[in-house]
Amino acid sequence: MNIGIIGLGDMGKVYTRAFAKAGYTVCGCDLPHNRQRLEEELAHLSISIYDDGADVAAKSNLLIYSVEAEKLEQVVAQSCKAIRANTIVAGQTSVKQPEINIFERYLETDTPIITFHAMHGPGFEPRGQKLILIRHRSSNSDYKRMYDLFKSLGTDIVELTDYHQHDKIVADTQAVTHVGFESMGTAWKAAGFFPWDNASYTGGIDNVKILTTLRIFGYKAHVYAGLAILNPYAREQVKRYALSESELFKLMIMEEADAFKKRVYAARDFVFHESRKLIMFNDKVMKDFSLSDPAMHPKPNSHLSLLSMVDAWYHLGVNPYDNLIAQTPPFRLRLGIAEYLFKNEALLEESIETALYDKSIRGDDLEFHSAVREWSSIIGYGDMEGYKKHFNDVQTFFAGRLEEGKKQSAELIKRLMMD
Repeated sequence: MNIGIIGLGDMGKVYTRAFAKAGYTVCGCDLPHNRQRLEEELAHLSISIYDDGADVAAKSNLLIYSVEAEKLEQVVAQSCKAIRANTIVAGQTSVKQPEINIFERYLETDTPIITFHAMHGPGFEPRGQKLILIRHRSSNSDYKRMYDLFKSLGTDIVELTDYHQHDKIVADTQAVTHVGFESMGTAWKAAGFFPWDNASYTGGIDNVKILTTLRIFGYKAHVYAGLAILNPYAREQVKRYALSESELFKLMIMEEADAFKKRVYAARDFVFHESRKLIMFNDKVMKDFSLSDPAMHPKPNSHLSLLSMVDAWYHLGVNPYDNLIAQTPPFRLRLGIAEYLFKNEALLEESIETALYDKSIRGDDLEFHSAVREWSSIIGYGDMEGYKKHFNDVQTFFAGRLEEGKKQSAELIKRLMMD
C-alpha cells in the first residue's frame, strides 16, 4: 500500500512516521515553505515530500487528508482530480459530518471512503491508543486493508458504522470535556492567580484538573475550535452544560440547600449507579502529581465544574461510560475524577457544603460561571476566530507551565491507566 498524507502538521507527522516505521511506502506534503524542513526532519525514514497535494494523490492508493477542518474543502478541491481509480480516501478531522459531505461533493462516486479519528494527541504514538475507524462506502476487501493497516501499528481499533454516531460521542468525549477545562483555565486567568498557588486547588482531584487544563492549552486552538463549532451535536451538549452550571450556581448563591442536594443526588444516582463498571482512580497517584507547595494546607472546593458535568449527563440522558469506547485521555480523566467525587460520600458532602455556604470560594465559582457562559456563547454563535482568540489569551497566561503540564499529565495518564 502506497500511503499519501496531505497535511504534515503535528498529527500528520505522527502517522507518517508510524506508517514508515511499519514498512509502508509513504509520501506527503504540507505548505510549500515547510518542504525543506520536513525533508530534513523525515529523511531518515525515506519519506518523499512534495509541494502539492495533487502530486501526493497521484502516487497513492491510500490518501489521507490531515488538515484543519475549516480548510479541508479547499485542499480536497485542489487535489481531487489527481486521485487514482480505486484509491481509498480517508480524513483525520475530528468532526466527520462536514468531512464526509466534502468527500461526497468532490470525489468520484465509486471512490472508497473509509475514514478514521485518532483519539489521542501528537504527544502519543499510535501504539496502544484508541482509533475510530468508520466505513462510509467501500468493498469488504478495501475495508479489511484499512483495518489491517491500523492493526499493524498496534492501535486499539473501535469500529463505527456511522459517522453520526461518531460525532455524537465526540461531542461528549471531546467538545464538552474541553469546554469544562477551558472554562477552568479562563476562570483562573480572570481571577488573576495560578491554581497551584491557591489552597483551594491542592487536592488530588484538583491536581488532575490543573494538569489536564495545562495539557489542553498546550496544543493548538484550531483543533478545539473545529471540534466544538463544526460538530453539529456539540452545540446542544455545550448549551446543556452551560445551563446545568447556571442553574446549580443560582441554587448555590440562593443557598437553596434542599433543591441543590436533590438535584446533585439525582444526577449521581443516574450516572454512577451500582451496575456501572467504574474506573476507580487511585487517590495516591492523583496526589503525587502536584504543582503546589507541599507545605500548603488544602481547603475544601465546591467542584462546580464536575457537579455541572454530571448534571448535564443526567439531563441529556448520556451514559458517559458507554462513550469510553472512544475515549480520549482528558475525557477519561474527567470521568474518573467525577466518579471519584460522586462515589466518595464524605467528599461529595464536603463539596456540597462548600458550594452552598463557603463564601471564600464563591468568587472563584463566579469566575467559572462567567467563563462557561463566554465559551458557550462563542460556540453557540459559531465564532471560530473568537474561539481561537479566547483560547490563545488563556494559553499566554499559562505559557510558563504548559510544557511541564504536558509532561506531568502524560505521566499521570500512564500511571492511572496502569493502576
